[in-house]
Amino acid sequence: MTKAYVLVVDDEPDIRQLLQEILEDEEYQVATAENAAAARKARAERRPDLILLDIWMPDADGITLLKEWMEGNQLDCPVVMMSGHATVETAVEATRLGAYDFLEKPISLAKLLLTVERALENARLRRENIGLRRRVDTFVEPIGKSAAIERLKEQVKRLAQHDASVLFVGEPGSGKETFARYLHANSSRRDGPFIDVGLGAIAPDYAAIEFFGREDGNRIHYGLFEQAHGGTLFLDEVTDMDDESQLRLLSALESRAFLRVGGSEQVSVDVRIIASTRRSLEDEVRAATFRKDLYYLLNVVTLKIPPLREHNEDVPELLRFYVDYFVSREKLSFRRFPVAVQNFLRNYAWHGNVRELKNLVQRLLILGTGDEIGMDEVKTSLGEALGEIKSQQNDFYELPLKEARERFEKAYLEYHLEKYAGSVAKLSSAIGLERTHLYRKLNLLGIKFKDKR
Repeated sequence: MTKAYVLVVDDEPDIRQLLQEILEDEEYQVATAENAAAARKARAERRPDLILLDIWMPDADGITLLKEWMEGNQLDCPVVMMSGHATVETAVEATRLGAYDFLEKPISLAKLLLTVERALENARLRRENIGLRRRVDTFVEPIGKSAAIERLKEQVKRLAQHDASVLFVGEPGSGKETFARYLHANSSRRDGPFIDVGLGAIAPDYAAIEFFGREDGNRIHYGLFEQAHGGTLFLDEVTDMDDESQLRLLSALESRAFLRVGGSEQVSVDVRIIASTRRSLEDEVRAATFRKDLYYLLNVVTLKIPPLREHNEDVPELLRFYVDYFVSREKLSFRRFPVAVQNFLRNYAWHGNVRELKNLVQRLLILGTGDEIGMDEVKTSLGEALGEIKSQQNDFYELPLKEARERFEKAYLEYHLEKYAGSVAKLSSAIGLERTHLYRKLNLLGIKFKDKR
C-alpha cells in the first residue's frame, strides 16, 4: 500500500526541513513548498493526502490559499493550518473554512504526529463511507461453491499478492466486475480506492478529461487515474474505447504519468490496472480495432470467467443469496424456490448469466405473492421481457406519429443497449449511427445508458 503523501507549505526553511525529516522518519512521503505559488504548483503535480499549511507567507496567506482551494469543493484532502502568531479568531476562521485542525508554533512533535495520523484516518473513513454508498449493489465475495468458481477464487487470491495487470474475459453479466473487486479486496491495495469505469459510457470527446482530469487556472479537476491513486482502476469493456483513447491510455500506462487537460506539469500515479472484455482481444487486434501494444500491457495475466450455464450447480446458492439480498436491502417479502423450480432453473440457458438470475429473483419478489415461487410463475417471468416489447409495439398504432416514433426509438435503443451490455460503442457500430449523434439521441430520449451496463 502506498504511504500517505504530505505537502508541507511554510516560508521558513528550517521548519520545512524539520517537518520533512520528522514525517519521512515516520515513513510518510513528503514534498515541501516555500510559498503559495510553489504550493499551487506542487499540488498540481500530485494530489496530496494531507496538507500542512502555514498562515503567514510572503505572497499570499494560508487563509486566502485555503479559500481558493475550497471553492467549488475542489479540495479533497484534509488541511492542517500552522502559525506562531495567529489569534483565536484566525483559528476559528480557518476551521470554519474547512481546515481539519490548527497547530501552534513551536510545534509539539507528539501533537504533530497525532494530528497527522487522525487527519489521514478521518479522510480514509470518509472515502470508505462514500465508497460504501456508491457500492451498495456490489459484492466482494463471488457466490458459488462449484469447482470452477472455487478454482477461480484461488487463482484471484494468488494474483492479488502481485501488482501485475489482470484481464478478465467473459460474457456480459458473468461476474467480471465482482471478481475484479474480489482481487482488489485481497490485495495490499485493499485500503485504497477501487474506481470502476464503464468505457462504453464515456463520450470520446470527454475521455481525456474523465481519465486525466483538467486544469483551469488554479482550479483542478482530478480524473479517474488520480482518484484511483494507491488503489485499483477497473477498466470495464476495454474494447469499447476509440483509437485516441487507446493511445492516451497506452501512454499513461507506459510512463505511469500524464498531463491533465490544460496542464503543463507531468502527474505521476501509483495505480493497479484491471481490465475486462466480453470479446476476444486477440481477434480485435487482428481486426486492427485494438492496439497490439496496449493489448500486451493489459494482458499480463488473463482469467476467463465462465458463463453461468457452465457452473449451473451454483444456481440454487445464487437464488438463495439474491432472495436474502432483496429481503434485507429492499425489504421485500421472503419467498422460497422449491426444489423442482431450482432444478428447472439449473437447466435454464441463462443467456444473461448471473445478472439475468438476479433480475429474475427481484421481479418474482416484487410481483409475486405467497411463500413459495411456482413453476408457472417462473416461466411467465422469464418470458416477460419479450411480452412487454410486443405490447409496446401494439400500443404504437394508437399514438400520433411523432410520439410513436419517439417511443419506438426509445424501445429499440434500450433493447439493443441491453443486448450489448450498455456499450454505446458497440451499439453505434451495430445500428450504423455515429457515436456523437447517438449520445445526443440517448440523452434526448432520457435513456440512462450507464444503468444498462
